[in-house]
Amino acid sequence: MEKAVRKAIFKKVTEEPFARKMNLKLVDLDDGYSVVEMTFTKDMENIFGIAHGGAIFALIDEAFETASNSHGTVAVALNMNITYTAAPSPAARLRAEAREVNLTPRTATYDIKVTDEKQTLIAVCQALVYRKKDRLPFLE
Repeated sequence: MEKAVRKAIFKKVTEEPFARKMNLKLVDLDDGYSVVEMTFTKDMENIFGIAHGGAIFALIDEAFETASNSHGTVAVALNMNITYTAAPSPAARLRAEAREVNLTPRTATYDIKVTDEKQTLIAVCQALVYRKKDRLPFLE
């Protein structure tokens, strides 16, 4: 992948207010591929004391966002279909890995898996983006 795109996306994730709020960390990035991690914390619990689906969705969405924009052009979500398979343990380190499975000039499809440090499958997602022709606006 282009070095400038990689560098710019890593920088933007560290500056992104929502990523900071959720403690999302981009750990790997390549063309159509991304790994984002976060630690499940008490303030991410739902009314039952387990992980709120929105917290896991946030992790998935960050991996999706970074993988789909890794080609250097703006990509925006069209659809995401998530299946939650297990609740993470308290303080679990969660990892979302997004892989591009199809790329066309207009759309791209991604498989995203969330696992914990024991490789327990927490969630799976199929996601679709619309690919604009515009270069990422934050590229230097």
